[in-house]
Amino acid sequence: MTLTRDSLLTLEAYAKARKQMKAEIIPHRLLRSVRLGEHMNLQFEDEKTIRYQIQEMLRIEKIFEEEGIQDEIAAYAPLIPDGQNWKATMLLEYPDVEQRRRELALLIGVEDTVYVEVPGQPRVYPIADEDLERENAEKTSSVHFLRFEFTPAHIQAMRTGVPITMGCEHPHYAMQTVISPATAAALIQDFKAD
Repeated sequence: MTLTRDSLLTLEAYAKARKQMKAEIIPHRLLRSVRLGEHMNLQFEDEKTIRYQIQEMLRIEKIFEEEGIQDEIAAYAPLIPDGQNWKATMLLEYPDVEQRRRELALLIGVEDTVYVEVPGQPRVYPIADEDLERENAEKTSSVHFLRFEFTPAHIQAMRTGVPITMGCEHPHYAMQTVISPATAAALIQDFKAD
């Protein structure tokens, strides 16, 4: 299903369905998340997570006019994978304000050093922040948007069940983890059928 104005719930209908939708989205998002160390979380988006995000924004902003709804769709729809990639929201999480300020200053360029590794294939680094620049000379942002583009060989290998590694090779945040089989299976569903 694609996101269109007609595929979204009205504010009134969403108000009635919100509790149930929230109960469904929490485990779905958890399944599609990969933590790299204590401070980095990659939330892999799909049609369901983005639909929920749009519905929440419409509710919070009380948007019910056609133009406003189309603007929200236009802003968020590019975060839905298109069949040969994964798209993720990367969150750098530091609860303490001073620590966050210090760490974000050290982590300039971190969004370009995250990777996906599939055995027998070259590492895939993301195309980061296509919508706008999210860092300056003093610090990086705590939120980045990443797109990982895969070759048919990567996708074919992933479908065989090989372990998929995610990592970050930034000098101030070197981390690596093997994606859990359940999360890998969920992410592989983002690829279009052969």
